[in-house]
Order: sequence, then C-alpha cells, then structure tokens
Amino acid sequence: MNPKLSSAWSWISRFLSPMTLVCLIVVAYIVFAGENTVFNSIEYDRTIDSLRSELEANRDTMLYYRDLNRRLSTDRHLMEQVVREQYGMKRADEDVYKFTHTPRNIEN
Repeated sequence: MNPKLSSAWSWISRFLSPMTLVCLIVVAYIVFAGENTVFNSIEYDRTIDSLRSELEANRDTMLYYRDLNRRLSTDRHLMEQVVREQYGMKRADEDVYKFTHTPRNIEN
C-alpha cells in the first residue's frame, strides 16, 4: 500500500469511528451530489420567489383590466377615450399629433 495512503488511513482510523465516517459521507452526498442538493434547493427557492412576484404583478394587471372592462361597458366617454388613445382614432374635424420620447444618453 502507498505510504501516504496508509498514514492517512491510520490517522482516520485513530480519530474517526466508522460510524462517524459513514455519517460524513452521507452528509457530503446530501450537500454536493444527488438530485436534492442544498444548492438546487436554494436555486428552486429563488425561482419560486421570482415566480411569486411575477404572479402578483400579473394579478394587479388583471384586476386593472377587469375593472376597466367593467367601466367600459357602462361609461361611453371612457370607451371613446380608450379607443381614441389606443387606436389613434380621431374625429373628422380635428388633428392628432403623436409625440415620441427618445431618451438622451447622459453618460457623457
């Protein structure tokens, strides 16, 4: 046997019991290998948190459009405003100007 390996084995057998060694191997497997590692669970938690925040944002948007839809069915002035703003419709006797904003580069 290799002298370095035999000296390492004698140190392990002197200071660690076989049960402690088995426990260390199992803990190392749980932490670094397998499907349910600590690193994977941390990544899964981050994904779950981001999906929850996205779900909350989508829920807010859904409530806004649900309320807008309810109000559009009863308020003709709001319906006209939405159609004119979103679809660019105009009356025959008016001119419509659209302004676009282009951000300036402030780094200089």
